[in-house]
Amino acid sequence: MAARTDEVTRADGSTYRRAGAGPALVLVHGYLGGAAQWQHEFARLSDRFDVIALDLPGYGDAARAGCIDRIDGFAAHMAGLVDELGLTRFHLLGHSMGGMIVQEFAARHAARIDRLILYGTGPLGLMPDRFEPLDVSRKRLAEDGVARTIRRIGSTWFRDGSAAPGFELVASLGAQASESAAQAGLEAMSRWDGRAALAGLSMPALVLWGDGDQSYRWPQVEALWRGLPDSQLAVIPGTAHAAHLEKSALFQTIVTDFLQPA
Repeated sequence: MAARTDEVTRADGSTYRRAGAGPALVLVHGYLGGAAQWQHEFARLSDRFDVIALDLPGYGDAARAGCIDRIDGFAAHMAGLVDELGLTRFHLLGHSMGGMIVQEFAARHAARIDRLILYGTGPLGLMPDRFEPLDVSRKRLAEDGVARTIRRIGSTWFRDGSAAPGFELVASLGAQASESAAQAGLEAMSRWDGRAALAGLSMPALVLWGDGDQSYRWPQVEALWRGLPDSQLAVIPGTAHAAHLEKSALFQTIVTDFLQPA
């Protein structure tokens, strides 16, 4: 049986969820995401890990906690949370923009990370070969607003588009973000380049990717896999950018196998 999930609001208005016991596993969501997207991970991993998922400022339940427009700013926010929780060493998983944030955190705090999972992400924030350039996303966001934008963008995160079972969760979660936070996230990604730091991320790392991901194409994923000194690659077939919602059991099996090797 999964442990009860506690939801905590911090003094700065940011939020996180926590459940389980064992080695700490910190989950960092991506653009227009939130802690609620990890519902399957809380249900199935909290029997062996102390699972902690934050809502980045401006997103999810932390939509009123201001916004951040630099990846290193998000990494500093994350550092404040893990310090507050007294986590000296832990596993770390980042998805999409969250993968950029955890790369930045790892470059600054390598000794604190036991194992690193980079999921559906890459080392360059401009995301070459993304389904649309970030400048187009900025313009469409200003024209359409957040709720319409997450439905349009979020449909590309699933092989079955808006008909996928996890789509409405993604759409409702993304719609909580303010337009200023959504624009700030696009700005943060567009200015970030983590390629030079990869060689210094010496902890065991897993690069995890859905083979139909339209946000991070193979060249970005390959750059991570080949650029990290101690990395493994796992490709989940028949999924896109939200593999943890499309094939959640397989996703969790891969994650657990990496974090608890035989």
